Amino acid sequence: MAIFPRSAPTLFLLLTTTLLSLSTTLFFTGAANANADADLVSELQSIQSRSSSGVVHLSDNLLRRIVTTKPRSFSLIIFFDAIQLHDKSELHLKSLKSEFFLLSKSFGINNENSPSALSKLFFCDIEFGESQSSFAQFGVNALPHIRLLPPDATTLKTDSISMDAGDFSRLAESMAEFIESRTKLKMGQIHRPPILSKTQIGFLIAAFLISLPFLFKRLLAGETLLHDKRVWLSGSVFIYFFSVSGTMHNIIRKMPMFISDRNDPSKLVFFYQGSGMQLGAEGFAIGFLYTIVGLLLAFMTHVLVRVQSRIAQRTIMIIAMIISVWAVRKVVYLDNWKTGYAVHAYLPSSW
Repeated sequence: MAIFPRSAPTLFLLLTTTLLSLSTTLFFTGAANANADADLVSELQSIQSRSSSGVVHLSDNLLRRIVTTKPRSFSLIIFFDAIQLHDKSELHLKSLKSEFFLLSKSFGINNENSPSALSKLFFCDIEFGESQSSFAQFGVNALPHIRLLPPDATTLKTDSISMDAGDFSRLAESMAEFIESRTKLKMGQIHRPPILSKTQIGFLIAAFLISLPFLFKRLLAGETLLHDKRVWLSGSVFIYFFSVSGTMHNIIRKMPMFISDRNDPSKLVFFYQGSGMQLGAEGFAIGFLYTIVGLLLAFMTHVLVRVQSRIAQRTIMIIAMIISVWAVRKVVYLDNWKTGYAVHAYLPSSW
């Protein structure tokens, strides 16, 4: 039985039909994927609209649907939470979660007129008690923890980007910097609520106006705190401590007093090794040492000179000098431990 080769028109028709079928399949597959992404964005926006802060609460099922939807046009920034650990004050979970929600709300306010920016990033939180399998897939075994899930991520543990635990110190500001550096989106201004409400401010103004005549009367009689030397003395010591302890730095940078150890969350870190960050406890410790030296110097120059006994003067001065040398050595040691810079004496070569 002879087998005759197919004619050229037949082969051309077969090839054309195959290519057309493949193109049609790819077209409808792409359209289906695009529709799935659009439907997922709409669902997330719907959940977001029901939250006062704009944070989407994730579940295992919702996260699985997000990961399996490809391609995705948006990123997720996820705060990992555990309600049973809220009572551990050293973790600061409640305050960090509040800052995360504040950043989410601020992002929504700043991009209220830019729907495209809002659809590029969704703030989410996930709770350990409800989604233990998701925690395991991300490889999260310590809190606090924040991760960014990019649009092209397929594996939760390896493709997501975790925020360094040391960056939590500046709260919402450091979170905003992390997101901006990874997504190229602008977070904008963080809208913190005022310390006092309008009602409280009005009450304080009314109380001040009512008490103004009584204050004026005491001022004329010289019976106010401003006329008390002890108040001025205490105020000067406070200002000195405030200056040398770096308190203004802590207020501006919103530095915490301490942080949890990233290797062992049950331990607290009061002194951070490295020149990039200073904790509040560090500043208070250094300020306390400086204040000791300052008070001893003030005591020797204003009080000790009035003592009649030479032996008492010399004894107290020697003790004060020993304590001052000890305090300065501690400051130098801490500076060397933290920054790596050594302090040494300098003598000119001509000496």
